[in-house]
Amino acid sequence: MNTDLSIVRLVLDASPFVQVILGLLVIASIASWTVIFEKRRLVKQAMKSAGEFEQSFWSGGDLNNLYRDLARTEATPLGMAGIFEAGFREFGRLKQESGLSTEQVIEGARRAMRVSQLREMDRLEHNLAFLATVSNTSPYVGLFGTVVGIIRAFHAIGAVQSATIAMVAPGISEALIATAMGLVAAIPAVVIYNMFARQTAGCRALVGDASAAVLRLVSRELDRGGGSQKLRVAE
Repeated sequence: MNTDLSIVRLVLDASPFVQVILGLLVIASIASWTVIFEKRRLVKQAMKSAGEFEQSFWSGGDLNNLYRDLARTEATPLGMAGIFEAGFREFGRLKQESGLSTEQVIEGARRAMRVSQLREMDRLEHNLAFLATVSNTSPYVGLFGTVVGIIRAFHAIGAVQSATIAMVAPGISEALIATAMGLVAAIPAVVIYNMFARQTAGCRALVGDASAAVLRLVSRELDRGGGSQKLRVAE
């Protein structure tokens, strides 16, 4: 308890410049944790919806019905469902147009799915750059406060004839607190950033596989002349 009170006292007695540095680091830490909790929610939601869509997609049911179910929902489909819905909608539209080759229809569906995929990845990767910035800059910001604290301690030494530990301790402690606060802000940000980067890469692989599967089905349907009434993953 006394240690906590002494730390609070050291912060309060620190120079205004170091207090500003500490305040900036606290704000950066709070903001990074806000991003962390939000990204955790988004990634968890994306993985759950991906699992649900994969179960429906690979069940062997009629994909036309799956598309209609997605199109009827009030909310815009996200994740793999949104990518499938965009590609299948474009496939249906282009198939109704006359004079288009199979390659043109497939390429149109691929473009629509690519746009939807990029939009989804932007949504998942939003604010990840902020975590990287906090993890990279916070130690240097804390080090800046450390340098100022040490300079202050040396000024205290130069102002008197004989220096004691008690005289220079506040400045040195002030410097160490700035260093510690920089690490407190940086370490969680870099650890969670790396974790989210791996999870986002996994989501990118999943949606890429789903896109390729849909395009294979579209190509097979066109090769058969579009005569089948139902489009299924497995027959």
